[in-house]
Amino acid sequence: MEFIWHVSMGISLEPNNISRGGEYNPAMPDFRFYHPIEVRYGDLDPQGHVNNARYLTYFEQARVAYIRHLGLWNGGSFKDFGVILAEAKLTFLAPVVFGQPIRAGVRVTKLGNKSLTMEYILEDDESGKGLCSGSAVLVAYNYHRAETIPVPETWRAALRAFEGLDENTENP
Repeated sequence: MEFIWHVSMGISLEPNNISRGGEYNPAMPDFRFYHPIEVRYGDLDPQGHVNNARYLTYFEQARVAYIRHLGLWNGGSFKDFGVILAEAKLTFLAPVVFGQPIRAGVRVTKLGNKSLTMEYILEDDESGKGLCSGSAVLVAYNYHRAETIPVPETWRAALRAFEGLDENTENP
């Protein structure tokens, strides 16, 4: 059986059991938000599977849908949105091909003073097989003043309520 070491979480992941039922980390709840992703012909590389750079785009699509779902952004100007990507990590588990029904799971697992950590899973929508896992650190940012800011309390409240986060999930 093949295992992949996921550096950002420091745990072993079994590729076929990444997000269903919390098998890889029983202390973490399942993903509560999924966004369907359409694999486009233009996403493919010459080998016929999705190019590695597209995975970040898929996770970005899911991240924006998640934030809108929670009511943290209404879809207006991105300058009013207030986050900037500081770090992204991906672990590729299986190839994705044209026409494959996939979905991206998103969750916030950590709230800091000025940042939050999101985890992602890309999985086959029919079988639930994990295709790629990832994480990102987002920093709260005021684009008008070009500076980092504390994570707004309205975001904290919405994320805590939706994800079931407690004070122990936050950084001092």
